[in-house]
Amino acid sequence: MFYHIKELQYNAKPSQPDPVYAKKLQEILGGQYGEMSVMMQYLFQGWNCRAEGKYRDMILDIGTEEMAHVEMIATMIAQLLDGAPAGDQDQAAQDPAVEAVLGGMNPQHAIVSGLGAQPNDSAGYPWTARYTIASGNLLADFRANLNAESQGRLQVCRLYEMTTDPSVRDMLSFLIARDTMHQNQWMAAIEELEQTQGSVVPSTFNPQFEKQEVSYSFMNYSEGEDSRTGRWASGQTMDGQGHFEYIQNPESMGQKPSLNPAPSYIHGTPPVEMRKMQTTRDQIDPRMQI
Repeated sequence: MFYHIKELQYNAKPSQPDPVYAKKLQEILGGQYGEMSVMMQYLFQGWNCRAEGKYRDMILDIGTEEMAHVEMIATMIAQLLDGAPAGDQDQAAQDPAVEAVLGGMNPQHAIVSGLGAQPNDSAGYPWTARYTIASGNLLADFRANLNAESQGRLQVCRLYEMTTDPSVRDMLSFLIARDTMHQNQWMAAIEELEQTQGSVVPSTFNPQFEKQEVSYSFMNYSEGEDSRTGRWASGQTMDGQGHFEYIQNPESMGQKPSLNPAPSYIHGTPPVEMRKMQTTRDQIDPRMQI
């Protein structure tokens, strides 16, 4: 159960309206790495967590905080849209000064949401639960969370550079700081889990069913050997269970694919016709292949 506190977690009031920036701010609200995504990701990870104790509690702590961030950004977007009625869009076509301010405004902010935030990204695409990950494996999920916080902090920092409004920057600086904490938090939790579960997910899979001769082989499938100098190409593996092997020219280990003809009701091209096409093309130009 959640209780709503009327005060925001942190101030979210711009110095002046800016409908164009409101459109940009939608990305960290309803984008793939926005606050709605991490909010739902953490909450479902917590609700689905079958291990009571500190991990479940921690996940729900941060998930609840992300709800506060959604509210902050939605409030900021609404106030950035103050004084920007739909009629100003018509003026923008005639007044270059107004166009500079409102020309890039998201028209749906006026037409659909009544000068309010939307659960969309900056391009207008609606938020989707497909952005979220809640697998039931805490180590896998925490790594996904670290990625989400890394991408989210990157986007907030970029948005910080796109405005000179000191009040907007103040709110963004708070979010950047919390993303710093959250990245450190997930890294700490990952390190702790790796001490008991190992570094490879899942740790419960029987290694005898794994093709172990290629478990630690780095295969170079591009021109040059620059990748040879990386940590991943030599020395002990990160899980401590082997040593990296660098393979410059990896050989094919599979068969040449040969598919059975499709049944007649699929109405594909019969194999005999494909061979005729190949023969005809080879006669025209032997270098041409299907």
